[in-house]
Amino acid sequence: MALIIPFAGLRPSAERAAEVAAPPYDVMSAAEARAMVQGRPASFLHISRAEVDLSEGTDPYAEAVYAKARENLERLRAEGLLRQDPSPSYYAYRLSLGEHRQTGLVAAASVEAYRAGRIRRHELTRPAKEQDRVRQISALAAQTGPVFLVYRAARDIDSRLEAICQTPAEIDFYAPDGVRHQLWSIAEEAEIEAFGQGFEQAERLYIADGHHRAAAAARVAEARRSDHFLAVLFPHDQLRILPYNRVVRDLGGCAPESFLARIAETYRVSPSAQPVAPTARGEIGLYLAGRWYRLGLAPERIPTADPIGRLDVSLLHDRLIAPILGIQDPRRDERIDFVGGSRGLDGLSARVDSGEMAAAFSLPATRMEDLLAVADADALMPPKSTWFEPKLADGLVSHLLD
Repeated sequence: MALIIPFAGLRPSAERAAEVAAPPYDVMSAAEARAMVQGRPASFLHISRAEVDLSEGTDPYAEAVYAKARENLERLRAEGLLRQDPSPSYYAYRLSLGEHRQTGLVAAASVEAYRAGRIRRHELTRPAKEQDRVRQISALAAQTGPVFLVYRAARDIDSRLEAICQTPAEIDFYAPDGVRHQLWSIAEEAEIEAFGQGFEQAERLYIADGHHRAAAAARVAEARRSDHFLAVLFPHDQLRILPYNRVVRDLGGCAPESFLARIAETYRVSPSAQPVAPTARGEIGLYLAGRWYRLGLAPERIPTADPIGRLDVSLLHDRLIAPILGIQDPRRDERIDFVGGSRGLDGLSARVDSGEMAAAFSLPATRMEDLLAVADADALMPPKSTWFEPKLADGLVSHLLD
């Protein structure tokens, strides 16, 4: 089976695309989602977070939410805000933020390749979130949130995409967060064949974000004829990974002074007059009791040959969070929370200063080569290891199931 295929996408009209497009469903709280849809009846959040149209406090996994999502999808189609293309296409998708720019290909990726490991994952999925996506896809008979895939940069593919992007985009707008979204359809048979052949040369694809969407698509494929899932494929050398930081609710019974003393048994501890944004492997920022500290791990303590153990998120967990705070399973322990790098260091200190959290840890961003190494080793990264920015928009292209 082909690694990717074109499909007849369901897209917003060019003049209304900015009204329809929405951030990914899982990067906001329920309150934030409700605020985002105020005065925006065309927002795709009415589909991806349909609880915004039900009473506050509605269980997001309630059957009524999925039914409302289906109703809203049908409404946007009936109003002409979403229209299906007449023939199968690929789509070039460019995101720009400041000086950063990345260009990918929207396609339907093979479920069979995912099951066989040719599309590699690096995270475990949580059953409740996976089941939520299964129910969402089934209710809509559509995949509306793309899986973010990475391929090792290939000159032929990348130059072909760049050439397409020299023509005027069919959709072109700035989102409220300052990200520019541009989309081009690729319907010519010669171009479709060239991209298909180009990706057949790729040994593997890698899931950067969207593990729950990919797993859900594979489950849905077992129940109906849907052998592919919606994806956007980007070259690895164009992507921007931000840190995924940690905050903890308590110090495991320690006072701040004794907590620092225990840390000093493993790390070099240096007070910092400025917030700490570490970049070197083994370096961590700590915000505690109104002050920042820089923590440094001696190089000989870093297992550089271990693709999991050398990750900064692993070093923090294995040498501090687990042994000192007693948090063994960060996936389930409610004493720890995760803060995406887009929130900034102020987002960390604010949660400690408010009294909600006892301490915050800032980390270096995970390196792309580390992500690929973990996936190639058929291993799994710790939870919340990568935060890709800018985020893909939901609603620009959806994949209707047969």
